[in-house]
Amino acid sequence: MKAVVLAAGEGTRLRPLTEDKPKGMVEVDGKPILTHCFEQLRELGADEFVVVVGYRKQDIISHYGDEFEGIPMTYAHQREQKGLAHALLTVEDHIDDDFMLMLGDNVFDANLGDVVKRQREDRADAAFLTEQVPYEEADRYGVCDTNDYGEITDVVEKPEDPPSNLVMTGFYTFTPAIFHACHLVQPSNRGEYEISEAVDLLIQSGRTIDAIRMDGWRVDVGYPEDREKAERLLDGGSTDAEPAETSAEGD
Repeated sequence: MKAVVLAAGEGTRLRPLTEDKPKGMVEVDGKPILTHCFEQLRELGADEFVVVVGYRKQDIISHYGDEFEGIPMTYAHQREQKGLAHALLTVEDHIDDDFMLMLGDNVFDANLGDVVKRQREDRADAAFLTEQVPYEEADRYGVCDTNDYGEITDVVEKPEDPPSNLVMTGFYTFTPAIFHACHLVQPSNRGEYEISEAVDLLIQSGRTIDAIRMDGWRVDVGYPEDREKAERLLDGGSTDAEPAETSAEGD
């Protein structure tokens, strides 16, 4: 299975850490965030990486070259950061089968393999890791509703009145059907093409989308304090900490 990693973001909220490098090259526990992503995806069986680059793209390309630990690497260029659905369309020509998608600013220690396994077993059109957050924080995320079978029935991006506290994280598996949905997405109020809207279009067309509850932790490294939290967790620390506001891949 190919693995797509979105790494085009500038990381404005991570300054000064991103003054001279793209967000994915910020080091966490001694190595770039992207290296953490690639190592996790390799463990899940990725046989090719397709990396979406943009801001300071040459820093990423020069560092990794055309392979990572023997796994071929292809790059796609997102010229403007207009949201995750927009970023995903840049890799459409490189994907012809089911694939994994990871946001290149996330660090995980979680049950990612359950997502891949569930999609294969259910032959679903998508599956992704979900996380329960406090209700007062749910409006920062793409919020999901599910049925009794664990299938997602609705996704709303950053709603004022969240229908649940179950939110999307930064790891997904998709069939190529997601590309058709991304083509149909219209800009949100933020002016971005949201991946949650593409997922909702799949749901409306009768596709099956599975939600897998996260067992473990993840950190969306959007602020300098998030890097500190990720390093603490990787060193065996507690997950108890005040979360920062979620970042967007294009920031």
